[in-house]
Amino acid sequence: MAGKKLNVASVGEAYLALLKARGIDYIFANGGTDFAPIVEGLARARQKGIPMPEAIPIAYESVAMGMAHGYYLATGRMQAVMVHVTVGTANAICNLMNATRENVPIFFTAGRTPIHESGVLGARSNVIHWAQEMFDQNGLVRELVKWDYELRDGIQLEAVVDRALSIAQSEPKGPIYLSLPREVLAAEMDGIVIHDPVAPAEPPAPNPGAIERAAKILAEAQHPLIVTGASGVDRETVPMLAKLAEKFALPVCEFRSRYVCLPASHPMHLGGDVDPHLENCDAVLVLDTDVPWLPFFKEPKPGCKIIQIGPDPLFQGIPTRSFNAAVAITSTVRNALGPLTAALGKAMKGKTDAIEKRRKRVEAEHAKVAAKIANVKHNGQITKPYLSKCVSEARPKDAVVVNEYPLLREFMQFDKPGTWYGAGPAGGLGWGLAAALGVQMAEPDRTVISSVGDGSYMFANPVACHQVSEALKLPVLTIVCNNRRWNAVRAAALEIYPDGVASRANVVPITALDPSPKFEKVVEASGGYGECVEDPEKLPEAIERALKVVKKERRQALLNVITQ
Repeated sequence: MAGKKLNVASVGEAYLALLKARGIDYIFANGGTDFAPIVEGLARARQKGIPMPEAIPIAYESVAMGMAHGYYLATGRMQAVMVHVTVGTANAICNLMNATRENVPIFFTAGRTPIHESGVLGARSNVIHWAQEMFDQNGLVRELVKWDYELRDGIQLEAVVDRALSIAQSEPKGPIYLSLPREVLAAEMDGIVIHDPVAPAEPPAPNPGAIERAAKILAEAQHPLIVTGASGVDRETVPMLAKLAEKFALPVCEFRSRYVCLPASHPMHLGGDVDPHLENCDAVLVLDTDVPWLPFFKEPKPGCKIIQIGPDPLFQGIPTRSFNAAVAITSTVRNALGPLTAALGKAMKGKTDAIEKRRKRVEAEHAKVAAKIANVKHNGQITKPYLSKCVSEARPKDAVVVNEYPLLREFMQFDKPGTWYGAGPAGGLGWGLAAALGVQMAEPDRTVISSVGDGSYMFANPVACHQVSEALKLPVLTIVCNNRRWNAVRAAALEIYPDGVASRANVVPITALDPSPKFEKVVEASGGYGECVEDPEKLPEAIERALKVVKKERRQALLNVITQ
């Protein structure tokens, strides 16, 4: 089979050239002694004019993973991350888990401590090359990736890389992990011939019989409900869902949404609070959402029929998950919505009166959601609802908000797909600011706002984030919602023990983050603008000032917002 020859001199060089040929434009890299063949390959490529991915030096591994995650969200194109052997892999695991649970494909690679103690090019030459080795380096991440492997020889390079790429990009998508021994990368190679790539598997499509059963359930329901929080990762599904909801007057709740799944202005949009609607609903359509409600607080009434649709509708990678399913359909949401709309049209033929009656009821509930946002005021302190509303009103309408918990979607208005990215369900802190940098890198002409809590800001390794922001000219606006405590820890304790001793304590154990650092000074170290905001009356003006810095001056900015 004929192929194309790449004039490379080592396996490491061939590896880089092959990634570029396969569509990888960037390697977010945190280097180590294992990178020697990579460094030489990149330098030689510049001299010889060999196309290679651009290697972006990142000062912390978790930041590199978050940036690759954000870049994918903005573009739909997978990129690569490379870190230093076992220790770098360990530092990246938190954001690896976030990508895994969000089905974000990342070509995640790490060097491997040299296998040979001497005798070959690339053998051990530093004291760390003994202590850093593990019996099973890949075992660190095996449960969190779709596929893992260790490159053994340059002969297998194309087959290994193509298998990794095709698996990562097949539904359900997700990261892979490839470890790269230094002496394998350093091995000499007199060019490499590459062939056509291996295509990812075609996305799954629904079984027609299952679609008909789902349509029958929805058609017979008096109070149907659609719940989704993640379907909008595929922006093409947003108008499709809007059409389905409008045509049959199906209310939609975006529970803990990570994406814009339905425009907030859509008359069938009921906001993000699913609990009030679970008491009466007799059928629920769950679109690619791992947790559609919290059973601890509220569940659908007995007899309610659940339909789950997604590339992995039962979320088999989660050990315990008991949300019921009368029908579970393995399909991408995009492939399912068209057939479901058609089938529901047949199943609801002659039910126009019932549809219109439901439409009036849902539109009235939608109006209440809008009024709830309009009526938000501050109470002399900056509350999360008030902060959320202020950010929503101040942002340019095509701005992208990357939210790691503090902003409340139910108090904000997003209509355009790709303008809201919320933290994933794994809850690995330190994702938001890094992901925002990746989004800004992918969409340099758009305003990108990163909203983080004080804890998640510290988890993000902010010095590394602000350094790369300055180095790559990525003018992200960071809003730190600073309540000076681990509020999630406090809230969980009070939920389970509402009348416990902790509920009456002046300081709840393991929650205080006092004294709070002056976060606005951290960004200044990398040439950014910083400001602390405590007065709720001055918050809108502060947001405007910070937006002016990022839009006009093209500098990063940070608001340290002291909240209730």
